[in-house]
Amino acid sequence: MNTVLTPDGLLVVRNNDAERWLDLLKKAIAADEIIPYLGPGLLQLNCAEPPVPNTPEVVAAALNARTPAPSKIRTNMWSVAQFIEQRRHRRTLQTWLAEIFAPPVAPTILHDWLAKLPLSLIVDSWYDATMRAALVETRRTDVVEIQGVSRATEMGNIWTKTYGLTGKELGARPQARTVLYTPHGSIRPAANFLVSDSDYVEVLTEIDIQTPIPEVVKERRTARGFFFVGCRFNDQMLRIFARQLMKRSKGPHFAVVDAETLTKTERRFLSASATTVIDMPVGEAAAYLVG
Repeated sequence: MNTVLTPDGLLVVRNNDAERWLDLLKKAIAADEIIPYLGPGLLQLNCAEPPVPNTPEVVAAALNARTPAPSKIRTNMWSVAQFIEQRRHRRTLQTWLAEIFAPPVAPTILHDWLAKLPLSLIVDSWYDATMRAALVETRRTDVVEIQGVSRATEMGNIWTKTYGLTGKELGARPQARTVLYTPHGSIRPAANFLVSDSDYVEVLTEIDIQTPIPEVVKERRTARGFFFVGCRFNDQMLRIFARQLMKRSKGPHFAVVDAETLTKTERRFLSASATTVIDMPVGEAAAYLVG
């Protein structure tokens, strides 16, 4: 069957039905009716081994190569980052992350396609700045980026910073046709990273009442759903952020993912959020959308 409602309540579409949904999603994205939510899985579209890490586990390994963390936390990026912050200082963690994510990543065909569309909102959930690079290449002047920032490096009640595509920091509520929202931070233009457990303590305390989420993001999600591509939700931190961004959005929601590889936790999350799974390789789906 091409469309299956699984016993755990997950709606999965495959083959011809998946292609039909992608046709509809292509039109919906172009019409600014749904919000692209991009993940690090997109980094493998251009090369099998991206120049920067494309999973939290790879980031953890890169940090462990610089200073070994205890074995029980060694594969957990957030805990390894916390260990380094406590033992070696925040500046050391910041410097190492900037080194790890320094290599530029060429935008994929999907990034390039999205960059040319006058979308209200794009969410990029990774640190690599590839979506930003694609937007810079268009030379558009109607785009701003809002990044999550660590309160460990800031004074006052600051959750985010806003930048133009030139890298200049802007005021809190600039006028822009397209907002690129990077809730976990980004390597460019200022190497902002939410990455350690302590970075998220205050954010997670407040996120249920939506305080850390910028007002413009809240406004622009209201009448739209989310389209997850290149994303996985096998960690609680990633699920919490996605869930809170989806909160009070109209929907519907879709995710391109290999259904057979989903964990039980991911299946529960996608089912509970009424997210339809498009069971297709990410590269194939990207080519279909752009073609």
